[in-house]
Amino acid sequence: MPVPWTNVYGLARTLLALGTLGTLAFSSTGTLFRPVATQGDYPICTGPMRAGVFCLAPENGLTATRWLCVLVLLVVASGWRPRWTALPHAWVSFSVFSGIAIADGGDQITVVLSSLLALTALGDPRRWHWQTLPEEAARSRRRAVLLGTTGLVLVRVQMSFLYFQSCVAKLPHAEWADGTAMWYWGHSLAFGAPGPLQPLVNPVLASPLGVALLTWVPLVIEIGLAASLLLAQRWRWRLFAAGVLFHLSIAVMMGLWSFALAMIGGLVVLCLPLGSHLHVTLPEAVRGMAGRRGTAAPNLPAGTEGGANREAEDAKDAKDAKDAEYEREPVRHASSAGPSGPSAPAGPDR
Repeated sequence: MPVPWTNVYGLARTLLALGTLGTLAFSSTGTLFRPVATQGDYPICTGPMRAGVFCLAPENGLTATRWLCVLVLLVVASGWRPRWTALPHAWVSFSVFSGIAIADGGDQITVVLSSLLALTALGDPRRWHWQTLPEEAARSRRRAVLLGTTGLVLVRVQMSFLYFQSCVAKLPHAEWADGTAMWYWGHSLAFGAPGPLQPLVNPVLASPLGVALLTWVPLVIEIGLAASLLLAQRWRWRLFAAGVLFHLSIAVMMGLWSFALAMIGGLVVLCLPLGSHLHVTLPEAVRGMAGRRGTAAPNLPAGTEGGANREAEDAKDAKDAKDAEYEREPVRHASSAGPSGPSAPAGPDR
């Protein structure tokens, strides 16, 4: 069973937290909490919604509570102590979805995913969710590993059903079947393209082929992501790229940034191999600058023979360490393969 505590699930937690954080930080208290026709003043503190943090806030304390939630989400997004921040993250997500007047699908998705990821985070022994946990450190935590992997698998199943329902629910509508739905969305005053993008979007909307592609391509992406758990990993990488581009396009076109971040966070868990790690490679120029800065010897002036030899030895040591790490990588990744398929290949595809 793969160890679930990797920076992959950490990235998903960060994206979910940033989506909710943006809603709270860039929306005023008067916008978030206001009367809604037929429902009353928000927050509505009835039934289970009374457990939300905004219902526990004192009178005239919504603004202070909102910024307290922003602070909690900043800590979650940083990755510090995931086992301590798992339940606060789920609580804040629930409070935002149930307590604000402008909640959307992204807030609902965040509640579900943050609650499922809490199963993984509660057993995470790391100080930061960006760190790599040695395999021997997880051998004595079999129950926590099982619970954490179960949380990730449930997130995958949830995302698969979400995309399946999103695609199938559109098909009975004539506008989606005949390829004209995006014409209406593109000309919507609320969700149409912003002014700077209209010169690029309007010619596409004026073309029958362009409108049909804008309408049907998202359906193909959604049904592909719904079936991604049944596909080989190489196809999941391609669907992941298509899904990220799709949701970023929605964010740019319609302004639904919190929704996009929530969905991309779910895509990270859905499409990336269980137990895999993301490795960030700095550009050669940046690594060279960092290496020169780290090997500077104050007692050896530049240009001396000793300084030159010292730099040559340090460069050789760095190369040997890099080669040794490269040789170990395939073994580490092969051992982290889970039931979802092989881990990310150690090549250009990864």
